[in-house]
Amino acid sequence: MKLRTCAPLLLLPALFGVACKSPVDDPGSTLPGQCESESPVVAPQKTDILFVIDNSSSMEEEQEGIAQELPAFVEALKEGSGVVQDFRVGVITTSVYRRSLFQGQEQVRYYERESGRLQPVPDASRQPTDERFIEGTDPFLVEKFRRLVEQGTEGSGQETPFEAVRLAVTEPLTATPISEGGNAGFLRDGARLLVVVVTDEEDCSSTERPPPVVINEDTTVDHCTQQGDKLTSVDEYFSMFQGLHDSTGASREVLWATIGPVGLTDKQVGLVQDVVEGETFVRNVDCPTSNGPGFRQRALAEKFDESRNNLDSICKAGYRDTLLRIAELATVAQSIEVVNLPDPRLAQVELTRAGGAVEKCSVAAGDLRYEPSGEGRSARLYFLGPCLRRADDEKVEVKVICAG
Repeated sequence: MKLRTCAPLLLLPALFGVACKSPVDDPGSTLPGQCESESPVVAPQKTDILFVIDNSSSMEEEQEGIAQELPAFVEALKEGSGVVQDFRVGVITTSVYRRSLFQGQEQVRYYERESGRLQPVPDASRQPTDERFIEGTDPFLVEKFRRLVEQGTEGSGQETPFEAVRLAVTEPLTATPISEGGNAGFLRDGARLLVVVVTDEEDCSSTERPPPVVINEDTTVDHCTQQGDKLTSVDEYFSMFQGLHDSTGASREVLWATIGPVGLTDKQVGLVQDVVEGETFVRNVDCPTSNGPGFRQRALAEKFDESRNNLDSICKAGYRDTLLRIAELATVAQSIEVVNLPDPRLAQVELTRAGGAVEKCSVAAGDLRYEPSGEGRSARLYFLGPCLRRADDEKVEVKVICAG
């Protein structure tokens, strides 16, 4: 018995005069001799998207700028790079705490209603509702999302996006029902997590309480940079996020994007001082509307993507192109769930590239890796080497190479 198509299973057999042999004929083979009646199914790609919005006093225009470009962002998410997208969005703020010295008195304030908690989705009259995240299928997604990202400007001036995310995606909040102020139900089993940080200042995150960095009225220094050795390190936060699992024990794929205080032209970081009406302020080099340098912001983005395609400047006049790139990041996963696959050696994935060219990939050829299913989770195929998926792929199909 021979397979109808065996080239993807053996490398160049004809060049060496080797007869094409079917794995079905191997001694002890358990491969099916006939095609399954149903083709393998590519499950919709699940992504939970968490926006982290800086709600300090300097962020009104930036929040409005993000809200203005959300229709294009959502449309790009729905296009999906050839795979059906199943996504939801929620918003937290950068406000967790503020430790300050004012007129010689030290004060510590904790933002208990924020601190990693999903914020209420406002209704059309801007009143909070019981809704804490928005499904991608919601017919009013864009309108709700626009209202949700405009978080106001009364939050902490000591921005802590890393710590806010840590609180949002770990217990106790992930185990606490939304009705009780938690985030339970937002993160789904089998879903990737995309974090999008939007801020004009440096991260000042620490897992310690009280927080170790004290800010004061001196606007000539960036306190979170100056006292950065007291903060929880970027490496520690990256390790925490990379170690997330869902309730089945499967590793959670985490993607990270930042629109932050980095240079406009080449995403550089560096502290400079400006004098405005006789008062000196700090900002990031080549980013005139920032309020501090983004050393930690860029460092964490680089941990997730050395090319820094996931990083852009908050000082841009508009965020359309930036959000479109982030949408690409959200839609292009290098793995897909599959069911009804009788044996991974018979799997062949056909990628329809932009322009219509079809690239065939298989486990046997080494450009796919198969991870079997476990309790509560589906099997997955991982794309490798020349078969890495691209944002402009038109279609992804999984087929079984079957016996004839």
